[in-house]
Amino acid sequence: MIRAIIFDLDGTIADTEPLHYEAFAQVLRGQGIELTLKHYTEELIGYDDRGCFETMLREASQRVDDGIIKQLIDQKAAIYGHMIAVRDVIYPGAASFVRRCAERFPLMLVTGTLKHEAEAILGSSGLRNLFLDVIAAEDVTHGKPAPDGFLAGLGRLGFILRPHPSINADECLVFEDTVAGVTAARAAGMRIAAFCHTATPSQLVDADLVLPAIRRADLDVILRHFSEG
Repeated sequence: MIRAIIFDLDGTIADTEPLHYEAFAQVLRGQGIELTLKHYTEELIGYDDRGCFETMLREASQRVDDGIIKQLIDQKAAIYGHMIAVRDVIYPGAASFVRRCAERFPLMLVTGTLKHEAEAILGSSGLRNLFLDVIAAEDVTHGKPAPDGFLAGLGRLGFILRPHPSINADECLVFEDTVAGVTAARAAGMRIAAFCHTATPSQLVDADLVLPAIRRADLDVILRHFSEG
């Protein structure tokens, strides 16, 4: 039985993956590294900022240390922050779907983006008060595809909802859009519904349910699938 829902943000609720790509590409270009859209969408999408920069620097045989990574993350955050400040990035239908979910379940957000970025997007869209908490890049040591974020979200749910009975991992339904996110949720032992916003159905085969888009999602149909599975 599903007792809680965990949403990813980028590519699931918000159409921000193209913006992340542009910000990554600008910063990496300053390091003499060209990040193609194909490489980003096929290999890096779903990674947090640290994971993306570490991967690209290693592939370019450049030095990787905490100081360099922090500098690159700060540069990218400034570029990306300006982008989301002047755009409505929520997918059509996403806000109403999140609200329907919040009427029936406690919600958590687990994202690889920085906390202030996630808070800004949720705040500007009027969705922040629907989530009990936000687990962001700063809250975990290892980002997706590691399960750390989802496990942290599960622990936070238990803390916030006490003294009610603890929620088990397999009672959490995760909404994701990337292979990395699906892999992370699977490793955490959670149920997964994936939207084909940034990946193809064949790439998301490890999800329990693959859906075309959040604007077409029917919560009752989704829950019926998991109650019958």
